[in-house]
Amino acid sequence: MFRIKKLDIFIAKQFGMLFVGTFFICQFVLMMQFLWRYVDEIIGKGLSLEVMAQFFWYMGLMLMPQAFPLAILLSSLIAFGNLGESSELTAIKAAGISLIQAFRSLIVISVLMAGVSFYFQNVVGPQANQDFYRLLLGMKQKSPEADIPEGVFYDGIPSTNIYVQKKDMNTGMLYGIMIYRMTGSYEDQAIILADSGMMQSTAEKKHLLLNLYNGVWNENMRSQDLAGTADVPYRRETFVHKRIVLDFDGGFSMADISDIAGDARAKSLGKILHDKDSLQEFNDSVGRAYYEDAKRFFFTRNIVSQSDSIKISKLVAQNDNSIDSMFTKLSDIQKKSTLQSAISSAQSCASDLEMKGTYAGSLHRYFRTHQIQAILKFTLAFTCIIFFFIGAPLGAIIRKGGLGVPVIISVLVFIVYYILDNTGMRMARDDQWTVWYGMTISTVVLTPIAVFFTYKANNDSVVFNIDMYKQILMHILGLRTHRHISRKEVIIEEPMYALDAYYLLQISKEIKEYSEAHKLLRLPNPIHVFFRPGDDQTIQHIYNQLEDVIDDLSNTKDAQILNALNHYPIVATHAHTRPFRQKWLNIMTGIILPLGLFFYLRMCRFRLRLRKDLNNILETNEWVLERVANFAPPSPRSFKDLESMPFVTELVRDYEAKKHKN
Repeated sequence: MFRIKKLDIFIAKQFGMLFVGTFFICQFVLMMQFLWRYVDEIIGKGLSLEVMAQFFWYMGLMLMPQAFPLAILLSSLIAFGNLGESSELTAIKAAGISLIQAFRSLIVISVLMAGVSFYFQNVVGPQANQDFYRLLLGMKQKSPEADIPEGVFYDGIPSTNIYVQKKDMNTGMLYGIMIYRMTGSYEDQAIILADSGMMQSTAEKKHLLLNLYNGVWNENMRSQDLAGTADVPYRRETFVHKRIVLDFDGGFSMADISDIAGDARAKSLGKILHDKDSLQEFNDSVGRAYYEDAKRFFFTRNIVSQSDSIKISKLVAQNDNSIDSMFTKLSDIQKKSTLQSAISSAQSCASDLEMKGTYAGSLHRYFRTHQIQAILKFTLAFTCIIFFFIGAPLGAIIRKGGLGVPVIISVLVFIVYYILDNTGMRMARDDQWTVWYGMTISTVVLTPIAVFFTYKANNDSVVFNIDMYKQILMHILGLRTHRHISRKEVIIEEPMYALDAYYLLQISKEIKEYSEAHKLLRLPNPIHVFFRPGDDQTIQHIYNQLEDVIDDLSNTKDAQILNALNHYPIVATHAHTRPFRQKWLNIMTGIILPLGLFFYLRMCRFRLRLRKDLNNILETNEWVLERVANFAPPSPRSFKDLESMPFVTELVRDYEAKKHKN
């Protein structure tokens, strides 16, 4: 039974306070990004505060479902980052509470937020979308004088520049008007000056009606002058009242109102599913009608006249069924007439098919937008849950709170989601991808990432350890690592110098025998490399013995011996024999030729590196043996007889027994 605990309330409070703040931040960022699309519609319109408030209110309601996932991602990341940074998450785990148990209150909240997101998209969003675009249409239909700024020439009217010294937004009157009209060339223009005037749109919204008062009209008459004259005649007219009609397209029509209601974004899920059937039926009927038209055109239309068809039928009756031979038997006039008729018919058919294809494509695109919006209502709501399972585990792993690292990670995750989601939506809308594939690609990509981070955080696995990834990369590229042995502050046991000297002699002996038996400068057989198993047990044994000696000698107080130990290379014991430990990986690598060639050359490089390492070990062994002679009981000259010394034999036997027991 699920019981609410104090820990659940504590984590929920931490998350809730952060969610409120991050939500308003995300909402503000999204609104500013959305506002740039319509900044030209609101700047300089003289809109009232009430209209502006409605504009931003509807915009906010439309963008709230997009702000929910980003706010959940950022707030959950900061919340668990703060818990990890203050060691509270460590205390929670020390109390025997797993990370998933700590998540459970926020999991419930995330599911509820997904439901709220779906409600906004299904109920609030469609209505807000309709109200927003109706308001935007009303702003377009507002008096055009609102577009004209004061004290600046305005060129938004085709072939006309207008200057207004002052305007009264309450009455719509314009004062100090200067108009430049260009109807043809530079010499064919008109300059109109007026004390005042009023501008309004015509009923069809395609022209502007300008009433001017107390002004002068100066106009060149280049189009009416006599040919060959150098002077350009003009006329000057003084008027008390003048009415001018200017061409102006406000960028809207009455069909825009019906388009708003028919937009898939302005429909609920039930309405979309209901309209999809009607749209599918209508599209099918259009397709059947096009098919019947094409069938009638190709099978019933006569390309040649009736008299010519009778002649062609007679030719066919004479057992001459070749179209080319029938065409050659026609007269020149008939051939010309037939070719012209065929060309005209083909052009008409191509034009008709292009028009029908464009219309059918628009119908199909309109149908796909309904499918896209129906799927988007679910995927965007599910993204709230996915972003929680990305943000909360990342916060527990990174253990950094505040608005620094969490904001950077959140932005990166959201950019990946935004690119995938928008790319999939565009591809699905343009019918380049299937709708389901395009609309679910972001969810399919982010879900495994969320599962991976949750698994790693729950098991306290290392994910962002740079040293681990550095070691893996160095291993893949075959880069060498170096030893860093320094003097220990506290030494419990002194090194067994005689025993170490004995093993160093054995190692040198085995290396010489190995070098004589294995010619490392020769190229290995590719068949043996990729298709036959086998590890180099000799090198593994030599390296294990050397590491034991180095581990024992690292307890010395002699700085020269410690310095010599750092000269021993770290040997790759398997890279010179085959690429991978697994047999099937080696076989697959050998079959794939480019990849196999890369690993074969890499293995040859490791063979050369092993030869160099073995020579380095021999040289270092000689130096260490000379230095160890100062601390070991036998003299340097007697190192070769260590095997016959009883105390060394006893040391070796005891050491081997101890190692075997461990």
